[in-house]
Amino acid sequence: MKSLSTKFCHQLRQTRTFIDARIKLIPDRLLDDAVSREKNLKQVLTFKNQIISSKTKALLLYSLSPLKPYLNLPITISKFFQNYPLLFTIHQPNPHLPLHVKLTPLLISLHKEERQIHHSLRYRSDAVIRLAKLLMLTGSMKLPMYVIDKLKFDLGLPYDYVSCVLSDYPDWFSVCSVIDCVTNKEMLVLELVRWREDLAVSEMERRVWEEDEEVRFKRGLRIRFLMSFSRGFDLRKKVANWVDVFQDLPYVSPYENAFHLRENSDQAEKWAVAVLHELLWLLVSKKTEKGNVQCFGEYLGFGNRFDKILRHHPGIFYVSNKIRTQTIVLREAFRNGSLVEKHPLMEMRYKYARLMNRVVRSKHGFSGGTRTRSEELVDSDS
Repeated sequence: MKSLSTKFCHQLRQTRTFIDARIKLIPDRLLDDAVSREKNLKQVLTFKNQIISSKTKALLLYSLSPLKPYLNLPITISKFFQNYPLLFTIHQPNPHLPLHVKLTPLLISLHKEERQIHHSLRYRSDAVIRLAKLLMLTGSMKLPMYVIDKLKFDLGLPYDYVSCVLSDYPDWFSVCSVIDCVTNKEMLVLELVRWREDLAVSEMERRVWEEDEEVRFKRGLRIRFLMSFSRGFDLRKKVANWVDVFQDLPYVSPYENAFHLRENSDQAEKWAVAVLHELLWLLVSKKTEKGNVQCFGEYLGFGNRFDKILRHHPGIFYVSNKIRTQTIVLREAFRNGSLVEKHPLMEMRYKYARLMNRVVRSKHGFSGGTRTRSEELVDSDS
């Protein structure tokens, strides 16, 4: 992160004026639907990647059981695969061997299509820039690998990003081991080799600079965040007045080091909002699990700042409680429950989701299993 100049720091408001009023949050059906649309998608792709990475392209069914708690599955591994007969096949090579699971031809076909995206020059350049900007958000240009692994799905990185992305960009990234000052144990971190000034521009700044070349590179611009609220949401007048004043505060880039600002000041909060906004914007999904954000914030030394932000700014961020977790959604990235700008990987994931939501209909009704000529695929909501 770049450091703010002393002169500019003195111009920033270092007071706290937030009206600590109870803000009653209302569920947003459209954004909840956007989250629910990907129910079990991450789990399916995780299993798909595990199986496709094996030499035999099949794995023992029981060998995947350790992944159940990691993937937050409420059912057995066997039942999970049985719920998706068009994606996975459970078979027994012979009576003397235990059950195995492999991918169906339909799922293999989608996997190959996805890999073409991952291997394209356009995608690789995009992924490298996203990852570099994520590291630049930390200030130290470093992140533990376990933090990146939590975010890699939403960041759009392939499951084998270490071998198929990082290894091809030694001038950008370096993996090294350091001692964790908390646990005193050795851990792997990913480091950006050098600061890239051309990338130290947030999405919010980019929009303003594109509209007005004269303000390009100027600091202290009063950039306002886009806001929208759930239908039926009523923001109390006192809080609405505070939000209006908050929006008019100078915008401090998330790529600036502003930790010297008083933590409880309005200005420090606007900077923290900018950091979270930029983080979510870097993700192809424009959303991620709350636990991932908290993990990232803990490493940055944000404490509970992100939690406060989510309570104070429901017009910028939405927290969904669907699919057995809490998901933070960047509101402005969605319109009527759909992404405004769809990354090619998100289009690919929607193809996976559509296949997951299809069932087999035979002349005897709906069922799972292998299709015959009297059977056809239909959407589960038809």
